[in-house]
Amino acid sequence: MQTKKNSIAAAASSKIGAKNISAGPADKKMKKGENLFHDLFIDELKDIYWAEKHLVKNLPKLVKAATTTELKDAISNHLRETEEQVKKVERVFELIGEKPQAKKCDAMDGLVEEASSIIEETEKGTYTRDAALITAAQKVEHYEIASYGALAAFAKTMGHDDAAAILVEILEEEKNADDGLNDLAKKSINEKAMAEWTGDAKDSAE
Repeated sequence: MQTKKNSIAAAASSKIGAKNISAGPADKKMKKGENLFHDLFIDELKDIYWAEKHLVKNLPKLVKAATTTELKDAISNHLRETEEQVKKVERVFELIGEKPQAKKCDAMDGLVEEASSIIEETEKGTYTRDAALITAAQKVEHYEIASYGALAAFAKTMGHDDAAAILVEILEEEKNADDGLNDLAKKSINEKAMAEWTGDAKDSAE
């Protein structure tokens, strides 16, 4: 009888051991998933870091090409803001214990290339060029808004609250820049661009 009980106990112990062994890969899988999410966050952060640095190099071209003082000022102001955003992204890297690194952002590279094409394809000193430049600039802003929105959500999910706060701050700056460009287009540039080609323009472009 005692032998039978020992056999049952041994079998139960064996099952418990099997359960513990099978739990190991599940734990590893969960940790691997967490690492993959972290890697995704870092990859996206590298992407936007490259994008911001690329904009710092190229926004002066848009300032020079713009026709109106209003648009020149708007882009110049955002250039200064972008320079600060580069530093803020570097701070995010530091807060999560990573070294700031840039990874080429094909999307931003393409958007900047499109803006350069607009300069070549539009007539200097026209409102039409400004309308086109605003469109190009807003495409850039929309990409950044999407990127920073995702990054802020990722950081918050992982508990990087300080990093998330910085990313939300940049997100709001991008939204404000987009709103400013939109207002400029709707309040003056678009109508003047249309009028200069229909003969209804009452004043010439600056």
